[in-house]
Amino acid sequence: MIFETIARTGHEEVVFCHNPDVGLKAIIAVHNSVLGPALGGLRMWPYKSEQEAVNDVLRLSRGMTYKNAVAGLNLGGGKAVIIGDPSKDKSEALFRAFGRFVNSLNGRYITAEDVGIDVNDMEWVFRETQFVTGVHQVHGGSGDPSPFTAYGTLQGLLASLNAKFGSEEVGRHVYAVQGVGHVGLEFVKLLREHDAKVFVTDINREAVQRCVDEFGCEAVGIDEIYDVDADVFSPCALGGTINEQTLPRLKCKVICGAANNQLATDAIGEEVERRGILYAPDYAVNAGGVMNISLEIDGYNRERAMRMMRTIYHNLTRIFQIAAQDGIPTFRAADRMAEERIQTIGKLRLPHMGSNAPRFEGRMRGQ
Repeated sequence: MIFETIARTGHEEVVFCHNPDVGLKAIIAVHNSVLGPALGGLRMWPYKSEQEAVNDVLRLSRGMTYKNAVAGLNLGGGKAVIIGDPSKDKSEALFRAFGRFVNSLNGRYITAEDVGIDVNDMEWVFRETQFVTGVHQVHGGSGDPSPFTAYGTLQGLLASLNAKFGSEEVGRHVYAVQGVGHVGLEFVKLLREHDAKVFVTDINREAVQRCVDEFGCEAVGIDEIYDVDADVFSPCALGGTINEQTLPRLKCKVICGAANNQLATDAIGEEVERRGILYAPDYAVNAGGVMNISLEIDGYNRERAMRMMRTIYHNLTRIFQIAAQDGIPTFRAADRMAEERIQTIGKLRLPHMGSNAPRFEGRMRGQ
């Protein structure tokens, strides 16, 4: 059934990686490499089944294709998942074994940090392959991408506020932030720097308490976040939280957050539009992290990264314009923008087959 599945989703390649000696069960999915080698993060999660892991990596890798296309990057979309509990199953051997599988693709897939993974884990992967981004600064990398993803999310928020309220004044509004992990916490910091009122929730109670103690946020329960009387709902945890059960409870006028795949289905996206809620397409909003790490390929420069992330504002503005002009939901406008770029560039290029591997100038391995 896997060939039928990838034919339906448009994937080019799915690699199953197994090393029983170190407990590695991983999947690498390359969705589309027309724009360049597939770049996308590595997620470690205790999936309930192998099928669930397959479904997740296929969904996430397709999202990366659209994210990288809308962001204007010369990169395709890919993703990897490791089946395991990040709180107890990590080891040097596991990540180095995964790194060898990445290296075997010869640059066709470039990995990075995602849910359940941190920069220390990437260090072990980096021991075995150069095709890693988000490595520590001591190696010439950019380090943790979370602050950059959050900064890019703020740019998307500014564009959304301007489109909905005619003003970019962040502090005038109330926010319900769902998830205060690495990215969510950084986003909360930025909101509070603008003196915005922020409600937060997370399964990690310590993270929530930190937001309360250090940043003056107000904590609410996991399920209560949907009922908060907020202007902006910001999903910053896992995907699919905007669904048939939760959407009727939202009181917001804008949905803008850092999570991937926020809409459970396309039908939900249509209903968001009908309810008059402005949805900022997730992969256009949260592209700051991938923009930042992509610069490691040619030699990282932080100033250039910050300048690049400010283009997220203009990308969102363009998406809102397309949606208004064509009378379509914003998520479809974003897809159209991505697909048009892939189609146009596809006339110039063939899929990336791993030759002419990325340069990664200024990077030092084995340090």
